[in-house]
Amino acid sequence: MTDEAQIRWMALGDTTRRPAVVMLHGGPGLPDYLGDVAPMVADLAPVYRYDQRGTGQSPWRGRHFFARHVDDLVDLLDAWDVPAAVLIGHSYGSDLASRFCMAHPDRVAAMLLICGPFVGDWRTRARAERDRRMSAAQQKRLRELEELPRRTEDQEVELLTLAWFTDHSDPERGWHWAAQGARRRRPINWSMNGELGKERRADPLDEHLPELRECLPARAELLGGADDPRPVSALEPLALRLALPLKRIEGAGHEPWLEQPDAVRAHLRRFIQGAVGAQG
Repeated sequence: MTDEAQIRWMALGDTTRRPAVVMLHGGPGLPDYLGDVAPMVADLAPVYRYDQRGTGQSPWRGRHFFARHVDDLVDLLDAWDVPAAVLIGHSYGSDLASRFCMAHPDRVAAMLLICGPFVGDWRTRARAERDRRMSAAQQKRLRELEELPRRTEDQEVELLTLAWFTDHSDPERGWHWAAQGARRRRPINWSMNGELGKERRADPLDEHLPELRECLPARAELLGGADDPRPVSALEPLALRLALPLKRIEGAGHEPWLEQPDAVRAHLRRFIQGAVGAQG
């Protein structure tokens, strides 16, 4: 990168084709986890993914801020020789995609925002729904683990499993996916999570929606899981303020491709085909 940071990236499909798709994972502080999503559309357009700096195999020990992560994506697009990309952002990645779009609208050919970004006081409702999906014992154990000054590897896995299993519509399968993710999506960069979370609270995307609406590409959509504990209803005011279509995936939570892969695949393919056709 321009500051000599090292970023691990991956490509799938024919990288000579344009436009290219870039998938932005969530967190912040998690490594890329969209490896199951990329193959759904890689025959339609090349798909790039990367570990954001400070996560996975992209080592970084400096301070984290949105402008640096936006610049990283510019550097990557230049390295890939991609003038304008179809951005697909999930969770926090949808926030990053939105901020990138405002800073560099000419580099965004189309944009699909999955399970985010949420506006308004959605956190209160999300916490309440998470608690509703947990037993009293699970809630107590999660608080105990969160309060530990240091955690062992097993304690970290237990904490993440408890924190993530309610993200899914089906609690039994949700526990399996959460436990699997707790071991694979590691290590978590808690410093990055805290620094970007603090900046997001100090400068919420909510206050930039008029600017974002002006910068949006001609093809932009929102996609959410109907059973996401981060209430899909929090995406409705965003859809209205940005004048974007909002598609709900029934029977799915915060990672809808796990519970309803066929529905997500169909939606992604329709979106990418439309974006590729528009560019052609």
